[in-house]
Amino acid sequence: MKIDFKGQVALVTGATRGIGKQIAEDLEKAGAKVLLTGTDKTLIEKLNKQAKAKKKKKQYYCVDFTNDSSVSVFLQQIENVPRIDVCVNNAGINNLDFVEDSKEKDWDDILAVNLKGPYLLTRLLARKMKKNRYGRIINISSIMSIVSRPKRSIYSTTKAGIVGFTKAVSNELAGHRILVNAVSPGIIITDLTRKNLTDKERRSLARQIPAGRLGVPSEISSVVLFLASKLNTYLTGKNIVVDGGFIDI
Repeated sequence: MKIDFKGQVALVTGATRGIGKQIAEDLEKAGAKVLLTGTDKTLIEKLNKQAKAKKKKKQYYCVDFTNDSSVSVFLQQIENVPRIDVCVNNAGINNLDFVEDSKEKDWDDILAVNLKGPYLLTRLLARKMKKNRYGRIINISSIMSIVSRPKRSIYSTTKAGIVGFTKAVSNELAGHRILVNAVSPGIIITDLTRKNLTDKERRSLARQIPAGRLGVPSEISSVVLFLASKLNTYLTGKNIVVDGGFIDI
């Protein structure tokens, strides 16, 4: 069996680094036209120039999900796209702090990116996908939606929330041939992981994982691509945990 996205349009948020970048690259290699978001305006301009020069089937958008004006502009741009077959809500942030030291701005920002952003995009794309009688939505959650650690109260709240949102929306859209699932990565080597965990902490965690190591972005992307593909015809409303067995021990 071959995963093929030729003739399809896929939107991936948070696609300039880490897991999102890997998913975007893999979708493009599989034939999809990809629409991608990031927050660094200079980088976005550079990537669009490179894509145009190489005649690539992709477009980058600069959007800050903590900024209402930025989000409004982006949603209008996406509204004008005639068809989007796949949406991967991957963009996410995590500011670490004990709950008593956390700030309301952290709460507002993390919810805006991790939860409100996927809600707004799903609301918009559900209409398009219903019209086209086809769609795949994959929300990137985290094992922190199931277990948690100190300083992650807000992050865990949003990731548990996106799983609940996934289940609810999947019930509404399944009858329209639109499948909605979540993927919960374990500890994956990304820029965010390196920022939040020291080398010592990463080595310690690796010893606790039955697979004996931390994951890499391609191991998440392969699961996402299956869920997003036409090979997936019946799996919806699920939270697929990809963690090397970490939370099962």
